[in-house]
Amino acid sequence: MLSVEKLYKSYGEKVLFDEISFSITSRERIGLIGVNGTGKSTLLKVIAGLDSKESGTIKHANDFRVEYLNQDPELNLELTVLEQIYYGDSTIMKVMRNYEQTLIELENDPQNSSLQRKLLQVQQEMDEHGAWDANTTAKTILTRLGVTDFGKKTKFLSGGQKKRVAIAKSLIQPADLLILDEPTNHLDNETIEWLEGYLPQYQGALILVTHDRYFLNRITNRIYELDKGKLYIYEGNYQIFLEKKAEREELELQDEQKHKNTLKKEIEWLRRGAKARTTKQKARIQRAEQLKEVTYDTTKQNLDFQVGSTRLGKKVLELEHVSKSFGDINLLEDFSLLVNPGDRIGIIGANGTGKTTLLNIMAQRETPDSGTVDIGTTVKIGYYTQDHSELDESIRIIEYIRDVAEVVHTADGGVITAEQMLERFLFSRSQQWTYIRKLSGGERRRLYLLRVLMEEPNVLFLDEPTNDLDTQTLSVLEDYLDQFPGVVITVSHDRYFLDRVVDRLVAFEQPGKTSQFYGNYSEYLEQHKSEQAVNDNKAKKEQTKPRNNKKQKLSYREQQEWDGIEDRITELEEKLETIEAEIGKAGSDLGKVQQLYQSQEEIETELEQAMDRWTELSAIVEEIENEKN
Repeated sequence: MLSVEKLYKSYGEKVLFDEISFSITSRERIGLIGVNGTGKSTLLKVIAGLDSKESGTIKHANDFRVEYLNQDPELNLELTVLEQIYYGDSTIMKVMRNYEQTLIELENDPQNSSLQRKLLQVQQEMDEHGAWDANTTAKTILTRLGVTDFGKKTKFLSGGQKKRVAIAKSLIQPADLLILDEPTNHLDNETIEWLEGYLPQYQGALILVTHDRYFLNRITNRIYELDKGKLYIYEGNYQIFLEKKAEREELELQDEQKHKNTLKKEIEWLRRGAKARTTKQKARIQRAEQLKEVTYDTTKQNLDFQVGSTRLGKKVLELEHVSKSFGDINLLEDFSLLVNPGDRIGIIGANGTGKTTLLNIMAQRETPDSGTVDIGTTVKIGYYTQDHSELDESIRIIEYIRDVAEVVHTADGGVITAEQMLERFLFSRSQQWTYIRKLSGGERRRLYLLRVLMEEPNVLFLDEPTNDLDTQTLSVLEDYLDQFPGVVITVSHDRYFLDRVVDRLVAFEQPGKTSQFYGNYSEYLEQHKSEQAVNDNKAKKEQTKPRNNKKQKLSYREQQEWDGIEDRITELEEKLETIEAEIGKAGSDLGKVQQLYQSQEEIETELEQAMDRWTELSAIVEEIENEKN
C-alpha cells in the first residue's frame, strides 16, 4: 500500500533517518517507538507529506489518502463540532455536511417549503452514497469521546475537548492510512479503553506513536523501533518486541565479542612484524585496519546500583480535614491522608478534578481553605511539575545537571557522577555537551526529570511524569523508582506506569469527592467496573418507572427519523434475506462465503441498532399520545 526506500533526513549534525526502508500493508497496525529526539514525529510527518526528506522515495497509489492526527491538533475555531469532523473534499463528507446544514436551517425555519424540498434531495443523496451509517458512526464516536454538543463552535471548547474532536475527525475521515501521534495524551482511562476497542475495527492501516504501553500492546501487530538513524522492524505487539529486542541485543553482544577476538588476532599478526611484500599480505593489513574502524553500540542503560537519598524519619506527611475551593468549584472537601515511609501513592481522576491542587497543597505551594498539612522535619521534597519553567537554552546539558550536583550518593556510600547519571537517563557522553536549545520537547522533559532526581529528595512528587516521555525513558524511571528508598506520590493517567509503581490510590471521582484504594490501578479498575455494573442494573430498574417529565412533541430531527425508520428496518431485513440466499449459492467458495458472512454481521448489527432506536422513538410517541388524550 505504501513503500518507503532509502529515506534520509538529518537535523543539523544529527542523522534522523539513515537510508531507512519499510512498507505498510492494508489493515496493518504499527507502533513506532524510540527515545525522544530520534525523529518519530518527524517520520510521521514525512509519511503524511507534511515534512520534507533529503533523499529517498515514498511510493503509493495516486488516490492514496492519509489522515494525520498531530500531538497538538490545529482546528478551525470558527467551525462547529460537526462542521469540523465532516471537513474535507471527499464526496461522503460533502453529502453529510450538506445534510447537517440543511437540518440546522430547517430547525430555525421549519415551515420553509424550499428547505423541506432541499431536505428530501439531500436525504436522497445520503441514500445514494450510503452515508447514513457513516453519519451514525460519527455521532457515536463523538458521544463516546465525551463530545455531545455537536453545534457548538470549536473556539468555545476546552483544550481536552478540542483534542477529542480532533481524534473523532481523524477516525471519521475516509483514509487508507491513519497516523496518530500521541493520541492518548490528556485522555482519561475510560476514553482510552474505548479507543482500544474501536481501533481494531478501523478499515485502513494504522501507524501510531504513544507512550501508553498497554495501549501499544493491545493495538499493534508490528513494532518499528527508530534508534540512532536506523529502523528495526519486529513482527508482533509491544510485549513480543521486548522479547525480540533482548534477543537482538544478545546477538549484537556476541557479534561484538567475535569482532574483538578477530581484531585481537589480526593485531597480534601485525605486531609480529609481517612484511607487506605480497598482495595477500597487503590485503590482510588493509582488513585489519578496516576491523579497527568497526564499532558496536551495545551499551545498555541499566540502573544497577542502590539509589541513595537524604535520610527520612518516621514522620512523613499528614493531611487532616483539608478543604479547597476555587470560586464555586469545590475540589477537596474534608480530605485526610496519612503518608508513611516507603509509601507509593497514585493520584487518579479526570482533568480538572483537583489532582495537581492536592500535590501543591502537600508541597505547601498552595494553602488549603481549611484543615492542616503537617510535614516531617526530615522531609526533602523533589517536585516534577507539568508546567516546569523553561530551561536555559544557552547552556549545555552537563552544565544544567552540574548546577544541581556534581554527584549523587548511593545507599552503600559510593557516588555516581553527573555524567554517569546522564548516561543512565539516555544522554550519551558526546550528547552531554550539546546545547539545550538543540533538544526536542521530550528530551527536555527527560533532562528536567533527572535534575529533580539529582537533588537527592526523600519524597518525590511526580505530576504526570509520563506525558511526552518515550517508553524507554519510562522504563528507566520505573527501574529507578523500584530502588528509590523514599516516598513516591504521583499524578498519572498511564495505566502501565501506575501498575508498575504504586500500591495505593487516591481517586478523584468527582470534584470534592475522593476515595482511597489499596492496590494498583488494574485492581482498582476491576472493582470500579463491578460497582458500575451494579449501578447500571439499578438505573435500568429506575428507567422502567413512569416518567414525570412528559415530552410535548418530537423534535424536528426525531420526527424525520421516526418517519423513515420503519422503511430503514424493512430495507435492512431485505438485505439480510438477499445475503442469506447468496451464502446458500456460494457453496464451496470460502473467500466469497467469508465476505458474505462479514456483510451479514454488519447488517445484523445495523438492524439491531435500528430496532432499538425504533423502540425508543415509539415509546416517546406513545407517551406524547397518552399525554394528549
